[in-house]
Amino acid sequence: MNAVTDLSFTAPGLHGQISQLNQDQLDTLDFGVIGFDADTNVSQYNRHESEAAGLTPPRVLGQPLFTNVAPCLNNFMVAQRFEDAHDDGGALDDTIDYVLTLRMRPVKVKLRLLAAPGGAQRYVLVQRKL
Repeated sequence: MNAVTDLSFTAPGLHGQISQLNQDQLDTLDFGVIGFDADTNVSQYNRHESEAAGLTPPRVLGQPLFTNVAPCLNNFMVAQRFEDAHDDGGALDDTIDYVLTLRMRPVKVKLRLLAAPGGAQRYVLVQRKL
């Protein structure tokens, strides 16, 4: 095992660790990673999430997460938490039970929402193994 493959969905301090990974390292993780910038445009999308969601990276990268990629996340439970953390200047590290519904049958997942004050990247992590 190495430090990357040892990263788990529940690891403490995960925002800082994920932000240091390159694409090949992100692709070794056993949970979905969607990284996006301050304008909500997707800038990171790992293999696990691509295969589970059935969306290729070229279709997702550069697209607004909450309107074009996953509008089912554009609500008070997900998108609003990122906005609130940004407005408050605080960190965000929340894990919630969720049901993904867009382009697929409803799928129960856990989402981990990560943002750091002043951080360039924010993350939605998706764990499908419940």
